[in-house]
Amino acid sequence: MGLIPGWPAVAADASGLSLVQEVAVAHIDEQALNASLQSLRKSAVAADLVAVMDRAVDSVNEVFGYSGAGIMFVTDSGYLSYVAASDEAGRQLEEAQAASGQGPCYESYVYAREVVSADLQADAHLSPRIRAVAGIPLMLSGSPVGTINTYHDKATDWDDSDIAALRAYANLLAETVGTALTAQDHSALAGQLQYALDYRIVIERAVGYLMAAHRLDAVTAFDVLRKRARDSRRRIADIAAEVLGPGAAPGSDDQTGGGPVMPGAPARDGDPA
Repeated sequence: MGLIPGWPAVAADASGLSLVQEVAVAHIDEQALNASLQSLRKSAVAADLVAVMDRAVDSVNEVFGYSGAGIMFVTDSGYLSYVAASDEAGRQLEEAQAASGQGPCYESYVYAREVVSADLQADAHLSPRIRAVAGIPLMLSGSPVGTINTYHDKATDWDDSDIAALRAYANLLAETVGTALTAQDHSALAGQLQYALDYRIVIERAVGYLMAAHRLDAVTAFDVLRKRARDSRRRIADIAAEVLGPGAAPGSDDQTGGGPVMPGAPARDGDPA
């Protein structure tokens, strides 16, 4: 464990006697983190993507020392699907978030930023055995394709070292995935990630349109697309392309009423009943 910079462990008073001050100790041991990342990087060279993800969650779990870790990737239907989890509780948490379209990991993917929850008590339906979650998006070419997460069975105040460590693992995994795609890896997971990367822009544009047209937040707008894709058994990018029809796409001459009213989307003021 390392000390957070700027926090002295000991100070002296006017008499020269040492006064012990409160010390903020970082959650993550930097040396252990670096050793773990180095080992994971070496093992990733000859391993397939799924094996790398399995090793990654084990590495995160070992370095963090909390209750577990997991990795999720988006599917062509817009659902986050768990790829690896260190234990059954983590798998259940990730599956619950994927099914409901709610939770810190889901928000981390949609907003493409770290999301932490110190206490999931209000969302106990996601997993009664897990109380705190921290998630970081896995980014490829500037777009999120999934998340890496760690969780605790107790309420937890996540610190900067937690987030920095998760980001380091996310960067390494993104590098590994990017290498696999460049090498034209033909595994199912590689194909899934290539799809997510290829169609992220049109999906983001459709989310933005729904947000403006129906006054939704990003998570709700994405969920509208996701549910429509599920109900129609089509890919989320196909649904997004429908939303970006004449009058709806950015830069069109008529953006006042274009685009279909999506099933499941709240009606706008002035929309016909």
